[in-house]
Amino acid sequence: MSGRRGRGIHFSRLYSFSCFRGSFRDEHSQIGQKGYSRVVYCNDPDNSEQLMLSPLAPYTASSILWPLLVVIGATMAKEAVEDWRRKQDVEANNRKVKVYDRNHNFQHTRWKKLRVGDLVKVYKDEYFPADLLLLSSSYEDGICYVETTNLDGETNLKVKHALDVTSSLHEDNSFQHFKAIIKCEDPNEDLYAFVGTLYYDGQQYPLSLQQLLVRDSKLRNTEFVYGVVVFTGHDTKVMQNATDPPSKRSKIERKMDKIIYVLFSLLILVSFIGSFFFGISTKKDIDDGKLKRWYLRPDAATVFYDPQRSALAAFFHFLTGLMLYGYLIPISLYVSIEVVKVLQTIFINRDQDMYYEETDKPAHARTSNLNEELGQVDTILSDKTGTLTCNSMDFVKCSIAGVAYGRGMTEVERALAKRKGDTHHDSGITSSNIQRSGDDFAGSGKSIKGFNFHDERIMNGQWVNEPHADMIQKFFRVLALCHTAIPEVNQETGEVAYEAESPDEAAFVIAARELGFEFFERTQTSISLHELDHKSGRKIDRTCHMLVALSLRIQAILDTFPPPPENVLFLLRVSVMFERLSEDAQDSVAITMDHIKRYSEAGLRTLVVACRELSELEYRSWEEEFLTAQTSLNADRDALIEAAADKIERDLILLGATAVEDKLQKGVPECIEKLENAGIKIWVITGDKMETAINIGYACSLLREDMKQIVITLDSAEISDLEKKGDKEAVAKASSVSITNQIREGKLQLSSSEGNSIPFGLIIDGKSLTFALSKNLEDSFLDLANNCASVICCRSTPKQKALVTRLVKKGTGRTTLAIGDGANDVGMLQEADIGVGISGVEGMQAAMSSDFTIAQFRFLERLLLVHGHWCYRRISMMICYFFYKNIAFGFTLFWFEAHASFSGQPAYNDWYMSFYNVFFTSLPVIALGVFDQDVSARLCLKNPELYQEGIHNILFSWPRILGWMLNGIISSMIIFFFTTNSVLHQAFRRDGRVVDFEVLGVMMYTCAVWTVNCQMALSINYFTWIQHFFIWGSIAFWYAFLVMYGAMSPRISTTAYQVFVETCAPSPFFWLETLLVVVSALLPYLLYRSFQTEFNPMIHDVIQRRRLESPEVEASKELSGKIGKLREEDSLLSKL
Repeated sequence: MSGRRGRGIHFSRLYSFSCFRGSFRDEHSQIGQKGYSRVVYCNDPDNSEQLMLSPLAPYTASSILWPLLVVIGATMAKEAVEDWRRKQDVEANNRKVKVYDRNHNFQHTRWKKLRVGDLVKVYKDEYFPADLLLLSSSYEDGICYVETTNLDGETNLKVKHALDVTSSLHEDNSFQHFKAIIKCEDPNEDLYAFVGTLYYDGQQYPLSLQQLLVRDSKLRNTEFVYGVVVFTGHDTKVMQNATDPPSKRSKIERKMDKIIYVLFSLLILVSFIGSFFFGISTKKDIDDGKLKRWYLRPDAATVFYDPQRSALAAFFHFLTGLMLYGYLIPISLYVSIEVVKVLQTIFINRDQDMYYEETDKPAHARTSNLNEELGQVDTILSDKTGTLTCNSMDFVKCSIAGVAYGRGMTEVERALAKRKGDTHHDSGITSSNIQRSGDDFAGSGKSIKGFNFHDERIMNGQWVNEPHADMIQKFFRVLALCHTAIPEVNQETGEVAYEAESPDEAAFVIAARELGFEFFERTQTSISLHELDHKSGRKIDRTCHMLVALSLRIQAILDTFPPPPENVLFLLRVSVMFERLSEDAQDSVAITMDHIKRYSEAGLRTLVVACRELSELEYRSWEEEFLTAQTSLNADRDALIEAAADKIERDLILLGATAVEDKLQKGVPECIEKLENAGIKIWVITGDKMETAINIGYACSLLREDMKQIVITLDSAEISDLEKKGDKEAVAKASSVSITNQIREGKLQLSSSEGNSIPFGLIIDGKSLTFALSKNLEDSFLDLANNCASVICCRSTPKQKALVTRLVKKGTGRTTLAIGDGANDVGMLQEADIGVGISGVEGMQAAMSSDFTIAQFRFLERLLLVHGHWCYRRISMMICYFFYKNIAFGFTLFWFEAHASFSGQPAYNDWYMSFYNVFFTSLPVIALGVFDQDVSARLCLKNPELYQEGIHNILFSWPRILGWMLNGIISSMIIFFFTTNSVLHQAFRRDGRVVDFEVLGVMMYTCAVWTVNCQMALSINYFTWIQHFFIWGSIAFWYAFLVMYGAMSPRISTTAYQVFVETCAPSPFFWLETLLVVVSALLPYLLYRSFQTEFNPMIHDVIQRRRLESPEVEASKELSGKIGKLREEDSLLSKL
């Protein structure tokens, strides 16, 4: 009876969702439906509502266009900012410099108008506009001082020398008749070499890097210089070096692309299902002459509803479905991620705990693409010098004439003594705690940078009483003379400071000064010293004329005091020195070599010092050959110079060896220990000797007492014998066999101790590494290295550093991070997934080629364990949530269409749908990506095991992603079916009217907005007022939008006209239904998280519980068990 009464009710004036098949009196009731959707605005042809994409589009063009413009506009704005930053190129090209014109005057000309051959005048503190050949300067001897910070970041001043033949051109008018020809190398990127010849006045003069002023370096401490343009524009060396860095994308971004493919496949599937059932329904509209859906007039329908062409109609419906369900593809996700990453980098850059006050250098994220990658690092590949150590050298020991000088212990020696149980060695004095008293340092009670030497036998002039005083004098005279340092005398105090090209060089000069050989003046042709004479015991001034210099390796010095003058060749060289010694000077060789070995074991950097005395005739003969080689422009010029140098580097007298300490940076051992506890593998790739590298490894906790060492080396008698025979093929074959056997033996050691949990450390030298990186051995080598707790590669070249990094990155498939501070680390930094540069003493080349820069290695701990973990978690949660909210919203459209015979009718107003991702749900996601923290920074550092969530990619695994998608589908089902079924059989308004199409859309949309924003509130671990404002503000803005949009003319607001104010807001049912549906939609997630937290918690769940309940043994056991399970799974995966 109830059914009959229902059929007897007339709905001629009522359009109800539950009564699509009402008893309409005429066809006018179909206006607005499919086939009757045309709207004509009379005398208003420009009305935007009249613009439709096509008859297939379920939306108006404007509702799609404006949100798209917002997304594209945001991207354009970001690119515009990047372009604006590049305006410095325009500014540089429009700078002005004085150029010598045809009227014999210097006139201002823009940089971009310079031509090769132009004569320019550059003033103090100005940048060089092109690569210039230095002709003269304000100094009489033609020297000038250059700062190359823009090239390599080094703030130390470098000396440039003009040729003697042009150094006299000091005035503007002296160039009136100046003509010359320069023949030089072609444009290239080598900043540290220049070869050329100057043809002037019928003579030719060799040109070197000492005469080249490179563009973008700055003139310092010199009033002006004159120079000739050699290279301009893109031919300059700095522009030749301006290569684009490799494009890097995080693994999450690459995985996100795959997820987009999955969603696109889902879009096609859903559209296909809709079109399939639509085609079936359309085909059945005419059955045996009877009209089933008579209101669609199937007997006179267009192609879109023609039962006779149902397959074609289904195809067109498929296209409509692609547009209708397009919200499954989160277009705004990429823009939101860009915004979030930029904001994350701001937090990294402003982190005070990563600010190094001593050098005034904060951490700096040079790219925002890899923030989340910082939270997934599996392997760190690190340089040693300047990265683990300070690269601030201290002169601590030396060996002279077979006698070792210098007391105290280095940090490495302390670690070495501790391993051997010798705690009383050297009375416990360390190089870092030697107290410099007035007695020790010539009355100076202050600490001296670069000098950490203590030995009463040679300090305070006591060296004159030593048996080999003459050798000591020559030794320190070499240190005082053979360098490129620049003295700076303080006029008030008289103290001399030095600007050196390297910290080693500065340490040598300072050591010579402190021991009585003070270098105080340099000209282009001479060096002056205050020297203590060991015969008279008095301070004397000594001026030495420098005849020729080839870097630090060879310097010819004409000693002019006392008379008669004699030529002495002083040399510093780090290799093959002992093979070139005179047979008459072999007395102290064995002892010196033993000292060098001990210094290396103590982690010290060693340098051998020797000299040779020449007669004037010998020198002049050699000088002619050497200068001829220098002026040569042949391809074998370097070989000719090497041959000339080799002739004179014979019969040397060994003076001794220096030992300087490069101390470990503060906090390095603690940082490495914390990173290892986080599950990160650490490789050190250095150019140091094996003994030095091993001892540094112990000092910084990379190697430990409980570790077994696997050493792979080619330092064997068999290989040495083959090398002496010169049979390269035999050497290569024997070396390959040896490395193969050593790797096999190493793997056997690992397999034999599988159940003992004994950690292993792998040490390999550079020669061995060459063969280990070959195609047939690289997999075995990587397998061995991956199963070791620590890896140290010694004597490695820059190319080997990059190759090892590539092998680890491609072989493991995990995230690699390379960290270094020097130009030799650039290849490694660019090859790794993440490159971190240390802005240290060696300049800024590594920092400028990196993705992130920090001032100290210890800051890497906070960068990874805090910012890395946070960024990884935030981005992972953000992306998962983005997919969840789009699926939760998009599938309500699918359920509605299925309920409406797959008609292609959208459930919501066009502008509701357009603003969903732009205004109502976007800001809370951004707040999540910027501010959320599962645990505080302190707990991240206290519990490094939390970092393993990123290493094992727990938060962005496929099960987790699909789980969030499933949650979205469940939420959409609850929103749709609960809403529609709750309003189906009852009145909605006080006048008895039921829910119509417009009201149903508002109700479902309101539930969707509330659900996804409340889901966000449940997912957040760390609330700030910003997150509260964005979450609840987004919901409030939805209601405000309904009021404002509904108050507009019906022509604009269409189905939203007064729908909230007049219909929804006054109805208590609307508010009650919203509450019940939202709670029901959130309930599955709440139940799942409660079950997971209780029975299968993640690592951060355990830490959060421990924080709330106070640390307990049970929580610690639970955490250890969770980590053990992760490692076990990781081990199984690696074996597979």
